[in-house]
Amino acid sequence: MKVKVISRNPDNYVRETKKDIHKVFRNYDTALHPFEGAREYVRALNATKLERVFAKPFVGNLDGHKDGISALGKHPKSLSLLLSGSYDGEVKLWDVPNQECVQSVMCHSGYVRGIVFSNDGSRFFTIGDDKAIKMWDSGIVDSEEDTHEPLNTILGKTVITSISHNYEEPFFATCGETCNIWDETRNSPIKTLQWGVDTLYDVKYSPVETSLLAACCSDRGIVFYDQREVKPLRKIVMTLRPNQLAWNPMQAYYFTVASEDYNLYTFDTRRLKNPLKIHDGHTSAVTCVDYAPTGREFVSGSYDKTIRIFEAHKANSREVYHTKRMQHVTCIGWSLDNKYIYSGSDEMNVRLWKARAAEKLGALQPREKQAFKYNEALKEKFAAHPQIRRIARHRHVPKVVYNERRKQQEQKQKIKRKEENVRMNSKKGKVPYVPEAKKKVLREEH
Repeated sequence: MKVKVISRNPDNYVRETKKDIHKVFRNYDTALHPFEGAREYVRALNATKLERVFAKPFVGNLDGHKDGISALGKHPKSLSLLLSGSYDGEVKLWDVPNQECVQSVMCHSGYVRGIVFSNDGSRFFTIGDDKAIKMWDSGIVDSEEDTHEPLNTILGKTVITSISHNYEEPFFATCGETCNIWDETRNSPIKTLQWGVDTLYDVKYSPVETSLLAACCSDRGIVFYDQREVKPLRKIVMTLRPNQLAWNPMQAYYFTVASEDYNLYTFDTRRLKNPLKIHDGHTSAVTCVDYAPTGREFVSGSYDKTIRIFEAHKANSREVYHTKRMQHVTCIGWSLDNKYIYSGSDEMNVRLWKARAAEKLGALQPREKQAFKYNEALKEKFAAHPQIRRIARHRHVPKVVYNERRKQQEQKQKIKRKEENVRMNSKKGKVPYVPEAKKKVLREEH
């Protein structure tokens, strides 16, 4: 006679102490789990719903300015320091983790047009409507008296609208009526680059090709310069004026432009005849744009009082941030640790946002990290499922933005339908189909 006995060794499943984690036994044989797909779908659905439940992107605000915010400056080496300038000429240095103002200086008489740190972070430069370029020491001065004096002051001939510092060398570029290249040790520009434009609104150095820079013009153009050359390289003219541009910090050829026509455009400098991708969603002029340090995403601010986060290769935004008090967004920045976003707006506040709305801040336990990774993998696996996609994409936006967005979509459909009717009722080949991307760049000049 045979007798089957179940034998268990307590050492395999009994905890040594109460603080130990229970052992979990899993059998990965697929034949024993016929409902694996259904269970994973339910888990993915719950993970997507919980992400929307815990989506609280607003972290805090830096309050203290007496006028609207006009410019932000990120420290190249310190995550905790941030500069902000306002319409009344005041510049504040913030301790971001403590949300406190460390220093406050009246730098200019009038609008602060731009702020930028030097490449080593020891100095910063400000420009304003008083035509002055001022260099300041970024070290914190422990004194009660407000005796802050600039290290150097350069008086320009015309109003300077933007400033950008080279990422490797002690040079910086300013723009106004012309684009000037400056050396930090000299009071006159070492090079002046011009291409018959009334005003340049924004200039940016490339973080990868550090000698290359680009500027947005009043004649709806984007001009490319090389500080090693004696004249500009090339220029493209768009249908509406570009307000600001940002270079991709990981891919040297790509940059994104914030335009007056409510869209953002990502270009490849090797092929400028039409944009690689058109990013839409805003319902008013896009004023500012900044890339994440990974180069995979960028953030934009607009006059429609919202902030949108886009993936660099996708047309629609993955996130929309807004508050009841926030007015026109004038400047934007993505922190160098890829976790936070800074925004400045007309109602005198600098706001801090999480780059991922549902991310848990602070230290995570190993099991929490593993659970988050598992949920992310599930959401990615079932991302195309209609129910999960609907929940993941849904966002509550202000009624004004929602209604304006619907009107704009109706207008686009009317124009598209009219073009299609004209094409159908015309002789074959007389009215060719032109993709939307090819309509945005009018001409390219060399």
